[in-house]
Amino acid sequence: MNKTPLDFKDKRAAYYIYLILGSLFISSLVVSNLIFQKFFHWDFFGIYTFEISVGILPYPITFLITDIISEIFGKRKANQIVTAGIFASLFSLLIVSMASWVSATSWSPINDAIFDQVFGATVIAVFASMLAYLFAQYIDIQIFHFWKKVTKGKHLWLRNNFSTFSSQFIDTATVLLLLCATNIISWDRFAVLLLNGFLFKVLVAALDTPILYLGVHLIRKRFGLKQGEELELDV
Repeated sequence: MNKTPLDFKDKRAAYYIYLILGSLFISSLVVSNLIFQKFFHWDFFGIYTFEISVGILPYPITFLITDIISEIFGKRKANQIVTAGIFASLFSLLIVSMASWVSATSWSPINDAIFDQVFGATVIAVFASMLAYLFAQYIDIQIFHFWKKVTKGKHLWLRNNFSTFSSQFIDTATVLLLLCATNIISWDRFAVLLLNGFLFKVLVAALDTPILYLGVHLIRKRFGLKQGEELELDV
């Protein structure tokens, strides 16, 4: 794909946009690992009742952001954000582990038992999420750019949805397999949670397509990019 060189002012603006997108990506990823143990029902207009973890709620945002970054900044910058997310997840795991190791005071509003009940499975959750995250995000980026090359930069909706559908199934299945294998979730819940999680992510991916188009349009307009062109950042 063609890369558009930038002057100093535009390059600084491009970096700001890239950093903001990266911050949203990393925060969504880390939060999804911390809150995953709560499950809820969502009745989708009487058509289908989802039974899913609240950890799924921020997770589709990560795929939306990597698609925007892939479209505007290219494959290499998208992979860099994914790698940064790995280190952020590991660091959050270290902080949670340190918080678990120290003992609560007698007057602490949250005692050790409650803290361990909420965050005790975080180590396994982060490990499971990271494996799924690695597979899913890198596959998402690869498929996105495959379709971008095939369509010659056209049909953004096609590569957005095709890449996300494939990667989200891999992500959901990998996380659930690891959580069931470690007895955090019973195996009899595997099928229904796989179906619910995948359908929810597919639905969100379809619904966020207009947001993707809007974000890409605004950035293209700001930097005068043509369809298929990408911004050139030095590193």
